[in-house]
Amino acid sequence: MPQLGGSAGYERTTANYTSRPGSLPRTTTTTGRSTNPTFDTFDYWSFDVTASQLLYDFGQTTGRRDAARAGHEAQEASEASTTRDVTLGVRSAYFAARAAKDLVQVARETLANQQAHLEQITAFVEVGTRPEIDVVQARTDRANARVALIKAENEYATAKAQLDRAIGIIHTAPYEVADDDMPPIAGEDGDPQVLVSDALATRPDVAAAEASVKAQDLTLGAVKGGYGPSLAASTTFSDAGTQIDDTSWNWNAGLAISWPFFEGGRTRAEVREASANVASANAAAENVRQQVRLEVEQARLAVRDAASAIDAAVEVVVNAREQLRLAEGRYETGVGNVIELGDAQIALTSARSQEVQARFRLATARAQLQNALGRP
Repeated sequence: MPQLGGSAGYERTTANYTSRPGSLPRTTTTTGRSTNPTFDTFDYWSFDVTASQLLYDFGQTTGRRDAARAGHEAQEASEASTTRDVTLGVRSAYFAARAAKDLVQVARETLANQQAHLEQITAFVEVGTRPEIDVVQARTDRANARVALIKAENEYATAKAQLDRAIGIIHTAPYEVADDDMPPIAGEDGDPQVLVSDALATRPDVAAAEASVKAQDLTLGAVKGGYGPSLAASTTFSDAGTQIDDTSWNWNAGLAISWPFFEGGRTRAEVREASANVASANAAAENVRQQVRLEVEQARLAVRDAASAIDAAVEVVVNAREQLRLAEGRYETGVGNVIELGDAQIALTSARSQEVQARFRLATARAQLQNALGRP
């Protein structure tokens, strides 16, 4: 862009002449000094306005401008990538809190079952159909269920605190995590190469890496322009004199060309440095692309694994419920024992916990896949 500047100055100065080649005073001496130097001083006022415009410099200036624009694009893409990472962090913390909430419900139901078993066993012991040790075992199982509930509630509270931190807020009122789920991701069962291609075209970190490569390429071109000359135009208007109300003006305009023929190898070294930066940016971009491929494949396989695990976990829960029902029936008829009943309850609690964890892994895997694909 054109440059425009102004200056104003005031001096109080002596007027003794000092000779220099090409200029002579009205009267001179062999010493080349004023005939009568004095300490008399005079006012001197000067006002200047200068405009200049770079005309051509073999792309040095425009190259740096374009490189800065590409760097700006890279920073914008990095901002979008950070937003994507924050989103994944919030989703992961949310699903962890939801899983902790579900585990609290499992612990409560387990405690309620243990309480019902205790009441049933106590009645059997009182009528003499069961030994007293069964009551002691049932009380122990109920106490363990209470401990498990307290632990689950503490883990749920911790998970909500971690969710608050991921969101960046401080809750002053109690709240419960909703039962929302992560819907299936479009193409999660499709061709992996299609998913990778979509991710490479969408991911902001890929865009940031490519913009960085572009910026380094443009910087290299700008640095190479240092081998050539630069051409600039300028014009100056000045007004000066010994009295502010009696000054004389002058104006000039001109072109200037400069060409650094030799600068101790500086330009050559800068070109080598810029070339190395281009190679580094290309390597970093390729590393990002490889990382994208890895993340997409890992997330895709995690989704497939978690989806399969849910089906198995649901079946385990169904079987564990049936096992508990049968154990309760056997105990009521006197065929089973309290250990068998307790084992069946533990198996159901474990099965339900596995189901909760499987659903948590599926939701988290889908969030990771969506993050790996770079989708909103």
